[in-house]
Amino acid sequence: MLEVSALGWTVTIGVIVALLALDLILGVLRPHVVGFREAAAWSIFYIAAAIAFGVVFGSIAGWDYGTQYFAGYIVEKSLSVDNLFVFVIIISTFAVPDRYQQKVLTFGIIIALILRVIFIALGAALLSMFSFMFLIFGLILLYTAVQLFRHRDEDPSIEDNALVRAGRRFLPVTDHYVEGKMITRIDGKRMVTPLFLVLLAIGGTDLLFALDSIPAVFGVTEEAYIVFVANAFALLGLRALYFLVKGLLDRLVYLSTGLSLILAFIGVKLILHWAHESISESVPEVSTVASLAVIIGILIVTTIASLIKSRRDPSLKAHAGSLRAHPAPDQHHAGH
Repeated sequence: MLEVSALGWTVTIGVIVALLALDLILGVLRPHVVGFREAAAWSIFYIAAAIAFGVVFGSIAGWDYGTQYFAGYIVEKSLSVDNLFVFVIIISTFAVPDRYQQKVLTFGIIIALILRVIFIALGAALLSMFSFMFLIFGLILLYTAVQLFRHRDEDPSIEDNALVRAGRRFLPVTDHYVEGKMITRIDGKRMVTPLFLVLLAIGGTDLLFALDSIPAVFGVTEEAYIVFVANAFALLGLRALYFLVKGLLDRLVYLSTGLSLILAFIGVKLILHWAHESISESVPEVSTVASLAVIIGILIVTTIASLIKSRRDPSLKAHAGSLRAHPAPDQHHAGH
């Protein structure tokens, strides 16, 4: 069992809040169009920060826990790329002006982080009280993997988002983006702008991703501290990564297939762990090192196969994976 002191938690949360504040200052207080060089520099910075944390953490806590952190970070980072995919769909659906995209992303990441903290606390409490939660989490991941694989060539429909539907129905919405504001007054009447609906859409999406990603990372480690830091570091670099990979995402045609395989693998790992603990110790378990190797292997094969496929057929476009079909983005522009 990993023992983390109150000071350890305080320092960790302090580092994450400082990095988040840096992201906020860059994205919200100084809105601008992010170029490739700036996005690449910040992406490298956040990945380097995550690796540096893992090395320090592994040196202090032992490399068994260090390996769990890196496995958790890679799982969360790969799921967060799919999350980015949906951010791209939402931002193009609502035709968010370039200079406000950073603001949307930064708030989206903060919402995602808050939701994940809540789900991590719930997940850790449930796992410590009921061992059968490993079975439940495993089955949830298997179901998600099957659905994602079945609908791997589709995109999620923003219009199906319950929060967006409720926002359109119950709130007065302006036709235009009003200087990056979420709430404004027009003729003395308080109204919300489309930016508010965008944040509702991203918040709803974050909720669904938190439901998937928390069981996935608990499949790699049972330590709530490692789950938290792996999630936090995976989410922190998302804003820069969005601008870096926005063009590349279309080429990752097998991304949703790879993610479905990773989720299925972790689902099976959780079910085996439950069976090992609850039924018989003769049931084999998957080690963290083996998990890390399988996850990295799937991601490498997925990426290389995607790039080869998209080079052979440039007309192919990648999809985030969904439960139902979604029209092409240009149809949305016509509708909004």
